[in-house]
Amino acid sequence: MGNYSSGSLSSAQVLVSGFIGVIILGTALLMLPYATPQGIGLVDALFTSTSAVCVTGLIVKNTSADFTLFGKIVIILLIQVGGLGYMSMATLLALFAGRRIGLFERMMIKESLNITTLEGIVRFMKGMLLFVFTMEILGAGVLWYIFMKDYGPGESVLLGVFHSISAFNNAGFSLFPDSLVRYRTDILLNLTVMLLIVFGGIGFIVVDDVVQWLRSRRHRLMQHTKIVLTVTSLLILFGALIIYLNERHFLFNGVSTGETVLSSLFASVTSRTAGFNTIDYSRLQPQTLFFTIILMIIGASPGSTGGGIKTTTFTVVLMHIWATLRGRRDTVIFKKRVSAMIVSRALVILALAVIYITTVTFVVEDIEHTGFLSTMFEVVSAFGTVGLSVGNGGALSLVAGFSIPSKLIIIVTMLVGRLGPLTLFMAILRQEEERIRFPEGRLMIG
Repeated sequence: MGNYSSGSLSSAQVLVSGFIGVIILGTALLMLPYATPQGIGLVDALFTSTSAVCVTGLIVKNTSADFTLFGKIVIILLIQVGGLGYMSMATLLALFAGRRIGLFERMMIKESLNITTLEGIVRFMKGMLLFVFTMEILGAGVLWYIFMKDYGPGESVLLGVFHSISAFNNAGFSLFPDSLVRYRTDILLNLTVMLLIVFGGIGFIVVDDVVQWLRSRRHRLMQHTKIVLTVTSLLILFGALIIYLNERHFLFNGVSTGETVLSSLFASVTSRTAGFNTIDYSRLQPQTLFFTIILMIIGASPGSTGGGIKTTTFTVVLMHIWATLRGRRDTVIFKKRVSAMIVSRALVILALAVIYITTVTFVVEDIEHTGFLSTMFEVVSAFGTVGLSVGNGGALSLVAGFSIPSKLIIIVTMLVGRLGPLTLFMAILRQEEERIRFPEGRLMIG
């Protein structure tokens, strides 16, 4: 990785092209005769590759039964590359080879991880990769210990490594046909998976900032870090409470208090881009499904392995609404003003997300007729790169029964959700320099 330029391509276009390239490579590998015992069609291979690279977790094939060991390894490698970003993996290889990281690579890393500055980016990358692999190894060790109770040593290693990487990268792929439903009462497994999901979803910028704060109390936490930690905690607790209240007389009727609390917490954590489930989502009440849709749209945090519009975007929009209602000119969070540009971007991201989800839901529902709420749940799950589904009546996602056009639409939706609607549209649309500023007009709204 030496110094080279991207030519006429913008950083957003290079980022999109890279993800598409990895997806195509993954599709080719999954179509090899070594990857599946009975073969796989092009669309299903493309769907599985996209779901893995975009760390979504929606499945049209049974990951355990329909793929060989080689196929499973391909899937988990795609998840790792997709979760960290292909530029991060390329940087890792370059660091191992002792090669210098050029300016263009630094700019691409900045773009892919939503870092605000190029300063100290190599140090940041080294710390991030160390943190990622440490968490995944620790998670694999704990899960291996748990799975040893039911499986042999060799199989337990595969199960531990696969589910640890899948959890940390918020992918939701599982080697069990019922995801983690069979372990819904196992406190250690639930806590381990939830911690992996949260640490993978808060963003590497936040982790780095907290580490610096722990090393030196003179270091003050960034506004970004405070927002992410506060909102993530509130969403987990509030989400668990709402899910419990909605389902206490239905899904959780007759279930012990301990299992109910554990299941509610897990459902709240996993709905914000992780995709594992310990409850049957086909049995949830409509209001619970709709509330889960909201959590999936919000998603994880910037610079993380998760998707959605992000916790910071959600917070900025809420606080801007509050400031406007109070008649204030500035949007202030934790005694710091949010720039007008950030507020504008947050509103655009939310608007694009709502427009895209609404349009795709209407189109897919018109084709499939699977029920509007179920269809929206699947579309939002793809957009938020979550992977939760009301299911097809078996071990697969609802999308497994969709026609080819609908599957292709969901494939595009997963890519849009992983890259972010703003990044994708900026890559597609030609960026123009604003040379003329028109006079301000008089317009009435509201």
